[in-house]
Amino acid sequence: MRALSPPLTKADYEALAGFRYHLRRFLHQSESIARDAGLTPRQHQALLAIRGFPGRDQITIGELAEQLQTAHHSAVELVDRLVGLGFLVRKPAAEDRRQVYVTLTRAGEKRLEQLSQAHRLEIESLGPRFLTLLERIAMSDSVRR
Repeated sequence: MRALSPPLTKADYEALAGFRYHLRRFLHQSESIARDAGLTPRQHQALLAIRGFPGRDQITIGELAEQLQTAHHSAVELVDRLVGLGFLVRKPAAEDRRQVYVTLTRAGEKRLEQLSQAHRLEIESLGPRFLTLLERIAMSDSVRR
């Protein structure tokens, strides 16, 4: 049986609340940046998930669904829209023609680059606050163990 940890302190709640506030602020800014670029936040997340997938620049729709934590059919609809916008292409896998990969087009790469540059500036602005809050959360947890 797991031992009960000591109750949270006021400082613990302040650190957790501050972290959630800055996280939500970043996400709100991220959504605005995507919309200003003519994409939905989900479309931006899909482009980033594909380009940032470890080891490859193409992924299956199933892998995309997992990365976005969404249903497979929702990922298919999202891919359909991004293909229609000219930001993605589908490519059958060489080893199994039933398997389909999606990859960014040149236009998709360009749009993602613009979005990512704007996000980098936002992260640079918020980064130190996030780190401070994470350190406070981690330190208070390690003290209680």
